[in-house]
Amino acid sequence: MTKTRRIGLLTTGGDAPGMNPAIRAVVRRALAFGWEVVGIERGFQGLYEKDFREMGHGSVSGIINLGGTVLKTIRCPGFRKADFRRACYRNLEQRGIGSLVVIGGDGSLAASQTLVAEWKHPLAFIPASIDNDISGTTETIGFDTAVNTALEAIDRIRDTATSHERIFLVEVMGREKGFLALEVGLAAGAEAILVPEVPFDLEAIRELLLADRAKGKRSMIMVVAEGAVEVAQLAPRIAEFYPGEVRYSVLGYIQRGGAPSARSRCLALRFGARAVEALAEGRQAVCVGLEKEKVVVVDLKKARKRLKLDRAAYRLAHVLSA
Repeated sequence: MTKTRRIGLLTTGGDAPGMNPAIRAVVRRALAFGWEVVGIERGFQGLYEKDFREMGHGSVSGIINLGGTVLKTIRCPGFRKADFRRACYRNLEQRGIGSLVVIGGDGSLAASQTLVAEWKHPLAFIPASIDNDISGTTETIGFDTAVNTALEAIDRIRDTATSHERIFLVEVMGREKGFLALEVGLAAGAEAILVPEVPFDLEAIRELLLADRAKGKRSMIMVVAEGAVEVAQLAPRIAEFYPGEVRYSVLGYIQRGGAPSARSRCLALRFGARAVEALAEGRQAVCVGLEKEKVVVVDLKKARKRLKLDRAAYRLAHVLSA
């Protein structure tokens, strides 16, 4: 095990349910090693502005059930500039922070890789994203919660769709990846799922909806990833050929907030503890992840390989909706 040290901890990018349990695990596992933990508020922007605070046992009490992040988070375009990053490195050195734990999504992972390349100090990355788009893990912190949040909303919408015999287009998050839309759509029994990875085809949608109506269906749910097509524009186009009522609903940021599910919490606690343990083992640049339900540590570079949508699951969703 490495000697006692001071580690920095920050959350960055979009928030995800389960970030707070991960913070709790990092702090308490590090304290168990006799280390000091410096919380960095508002991500890389806070690092630049020296927005530091010491974190002890009490600072993470009562946060395990809270959504969001007590360390706050903010998008930080300034990080792309070399002068900005150099100032961040100076601040870390001045504070005596010798290693860093970063909790975030795909963009945060890219930033962490830059940090490792330039700062030359140990870094452990914890994947937390409702998009589930980190290749170093089969599941990210917050994904399960976001799926269940969206699913609960869609179940309620289906009640109205059935009562009024309507088509409902429900937009979920996912600008570049359709993992969330696919999981939600499959679980919700959606008649159609639109994702960024599959080119939008209005004619195919028309054939699908009219075929379902010919089978006797008078209410349907379409789950649409935000990056596939704008539901506000798609709904009136469908209404031009569909004889029934067409409505749309945008779930938006409700998918990010709320108390993390039991699975998201336990995953976050396991990831947080393992990240600190990896640093204690002398690991230099790692991502904590899940593989076959076991927590693993992978090289940071391997964690950002391009992920592909599960086409088999996508086809299954279509078969089961018929």
